[in-house]
Amino acid sequence: MDPVLVGAWPNFQLRYTDPPTGTPGSGSGIRMLLNGQLAFAQSSRPLNAQERQQAQAKGLQLVEIPVAIDGLAIAVHPRLNISGLTVEQVVGIFTGKLSNWSQVGGPNLKITTFSRRPEDGGTVEYFIEEVLGGQPLGPNVTFVRDTTDGLRRVSATLGGIYYGSAPEIVGQCTVRPLPIGRQPNQYVPPYREPYVDPSQCPRRRNVLNHAAFQDGTYPITRRLFVIAKGDNSPDAQAGRAYANLLLSDQGQLLIEKAGYVRLQ
Repeated sequence: MDPVLVGAWPNFQLRYTDPPTGTPGSGSGIRMLLNGQLAFAQSSRPLNAQERQQAQAKGLQLVEIPVAIDGLAIAVHPRLNISGLTVEQVVGIFTGKLSNWSQVGGPNLKITTFSRRPEDGGTVEYFIEEVLGGQPLGPNVTFVRDTTDGLRRVSATLGGIYYGSAPEIVGQCTVRPLPIGRQPNQYVPPYREPYVDPSQCPRRRNVLNHAAFQDGTYPITRRLFVIAKGDNSPDAQAGRAYANLLLSDQGQLLIEKAGYVRLQ
């Protein structure tokens, strides 16, 4: 139990619940909320049309309360010789249209593409909908269980590439977070410059480029939400109280300490 939460709401009995099947993620959390297994859920994407329809069919009103800013980072092997990618090139890689690093200014080396499965979480759903424009992941993609697995695969594969939530990637010692740009040679790093080489890690680590995420200079950003019930039930009150705590000065400071970007 978080001591800050206990101090703010001493009547709270907050308990994290894993999904009964599958891996934890935004989609599974929202499914559990719709099935009455959670009081509220955290999500790295807004509700989709199907979830809204399911809520309506069950007579539930759900509200999305934004609490933080996050971004997606692209991880590659630290010895891969490439200065950055455009968003368009990222799309080409993950839809299977680009298969060799030489096609994007890198060495003559096969691109080995890793991703979590589309049903595994909001990050993957967001990536497919907002970055790939609704295009499916290509047949070249190797699916991994979670981000830990994905980063291990990239660190062991010179041509490997993986995407994930920036706070989970930027400070890692075994991969390199790649600068991304909307246009060629206008790359913005997800880390604060100067870049910290993995040889200096863990004594020194890269830290998140908060300014670029907050002002939208970094091209792949999103909001994080608390999904709560919109009625006056105890579950709804708990969800709103949790979101209000995260939106308080103290909560926003904790969000920043956790590696995410303050919403306010």
